[in-house]
Amino acid sequence: MDFDRMGHDLEQIEIKSETNVDESNTDVSEAVAAALDGIRTDVVGRLEALETKSADFAKRLSRPAIIPAPAEAPEAIEKKAFVNYLRHGREAMTVDEIKTLTVATGTAGGFLAPQEFGAELLKKIVEYSPIREFAHVVSTSAPSITYPRGVSNLGATWVSETGARTGSEPTFEQVTLTPYELATYVDVSTALLEDNAYNLEGELALQFAQMFGKTEGAAFVVGTGTGQPKGLLSAAGIAEVKTGAASAFPASNPDSVLMNLFHAVPTVVSKSAVWLMNRKTMNTIRQFKDGMGRSLLVDPLSSTAPSTILGRPIVEAADMPDIGAGTYPIVFGDLQGFRIVDRVDLQTLRDPYTLAAVGQVRIHARKRVGSDVTHPDRFAKLKVSA
Repeated sequence: MDFDRMGHDLEQIEIKSETNVDESNTDVSEAVAAALDGIRTDVVGRLEALETKSADFAKRLSRPAIIPAPAEAPEAIEKKAFVNYLRHGREAMTVDEIKTLTVATGTAGGFLAPQEFGAELLKKIVEYSPIREFAHVVSTSAPSITYPRGVSNLGATWVSETGARTGSEPTFEQVTLTPYELATYVDVSTALLEDNAYNLEGELALQFAQMFGKTEGAAFVVGTGTGQPKGLLSAAGIAEVKTGAASAFPASNPDSVLMNLFHAVPTVVSKSAVWLMNRKTMNTIRQFKDGMGRSLLVDPLSSTAPSTILGRPIVEAADMPDIGAGTYPIVFGDLQGFRIVDRVDLQTLRDPYTLAAVGQVRIHARKRVGSDVTHPDRFAKLKVSA
């Protein structure tokens, strides 16, 4: 409210009243009334404007704050996209969900499981040969991959000052690793995919990972190389050490057999080599004692450390054969000399058309992988034989 202006108006009224003392009382009253009406109108207008601003400010204060919804974590989006894809196909997916799936290399319409599924589910496999964890793993985009391998090196001979020199040259061969396909499929009713409440999609992913992990792990040990990867025990050029008994370890000094196997590889290899055997063979070796009654197999000092023999760790491989006549129950060597070639990782493909007439969806799973020993001189294997 402008009190200065009101005072000014009243002063003007007083001045007019003093200069017009000869006018009638009626004129003075009319002038005063007119002035008061003007003041009243001005005050009312200002109060209304103030009330309008106050009401608008109050509304702003009472309005709830707009807080942006937290963005979904990338892992949650990937899981949601994978589940939505399995249940309803690509057509029902949003643009953001489609971005979270990756088309497999060299295929049309194939989708990889989200990365988090692959990483977690492989760790849950219970019984499989963990060769992949220790081998040299590479990827390829070709049908096969070939490596040159030296067979013999240059030679040198001692000569006199003017004696004839002898020439030498290295020789080579080739090692070809071919990825082979591992595949299966499962038929699931459309209604079950839509209505299940116990994470059927996660269960299928787990089953695929377990099955493929077990199957490839077995091939890495005993694979023949025909229609499947070549395993350690099928590779050529690996040195053999015999037990000296037809169907078991010798009754006298059985620990000497393992010492012979340990020293069958080059010194540089023995520093990074591991023992490969199954749990039954470990049980047999655990009972071996040296001349002072000490166990040859030493238990780990912590829950994360492996058991050891002669200071080198033991890798438990469920697919290694048991001790028996003619078998190879133990391999000692550096698993970096065994190479695994991945062509296509574990891949799932949803087919809603083939069995649509009977209300089912077919889910395919496949991968392509190959393997072989690239450095046979880094290994020695124990044969149960006299």
